[in-house]
Amino acid sequence: MQEVKIGSTLVGESHPCYIIAEIGINHNGDIDLAKKLIDVAQAAGCNAVKFQKRTIDVVYTAEELAKPRENPFGSTNGDLKRGLEFGLAEYQDIDRYCKERGIQWFASCWDEASVDFIAQFDVPCFKIASASLTDDNLLRHTRAVGRPILLATGMSTLEQIDHAVELLGKRGLIVMHAMSTYPAHYGELNLRVIPALRQRYGVPVGYSGHETGIPSSVAAACLGACVVERHITLDRSMWGSDHAASLEPNGITRLVRDIRLVESAMGNGVKRVIEREKPILKKLRRNGNATPALTPA
Repeated sequence: MQEVKIGSTLVGESHPCYIIAEIGINHNGDIDLAKKLIDVAQAAGCNAVKFQKRTIDVVYTAEELAKPRENPFGSTNGDLKRGLEFGLAEYQDIDRYCKERGIQWFASCWDEASVDFIAQFDVPCFKIASASLTDDNLLRHTRAVGRPILLATGMSTLEQIDHAVELLGKRGLIVMHAMSTYPAHYGELNLRVIPALRQRYGVPVGYSGHETGIPSSVAAACLGACVVERHITLDRSMWGSDHAASLEPNGITRLVRDIRLVESAMGNGVKRVIEREKPILKKLRRNGNATPALTPA
């Protein structure tokens, strides 16, 4: 099984799970809120934070942008989308702040111009969102940058994933199992897809979760997810489309803790008597050498 290097961190089945706190658009267009979420991720022990970048007039049609939608920025869907989009000054601030806090950052880019925009910050990798999996031109453009790629697979068939993997190539590729419902129901998560994807493609496989709880994301790591990504928020009741499917500060802290505890508990698979068992063995076992007698059938 190949491994992928994200910045200075190796990702693969023999390495600790790479944990991403997705800020996405949960900053609500406020750079100070974005910094608070970076602080939450860093304090929890996450490896990275992730944002989303779009060129609004490319990703959305004029008809979609003109639709009525009351929001803090105006009365149309376009007002909302533009209000949530950070520009150069904000990303320069994010880049500086993440370096100060010692945490990596990157973004999922929804169009070619956004890839070029984010690439100027020398981010360690890119993510391709589930919605973009069938956008061949975007996949080619992202691959041309030469950084590792996390490929989200929500709302996609195996045939569509096969095509995307063939187009991107397996070098530096991590395939991310995901279900594109917000929030996702537990019965929709289908976590057994994780080992199936690993066997099918022979690359590291991760999990991008949109459920409300923690246990399923820990289970994903147990099933072999080398990367776990979850949305974070300061408060799930805040306005915005992704907050309800996000973890609050206590939740992301518990998730990182539980994944690290499970990693420690997994061991190496070799059955043996450990040193701390030996005095208990001596105290409780009547005969340490005898083989139990077989009971006749």
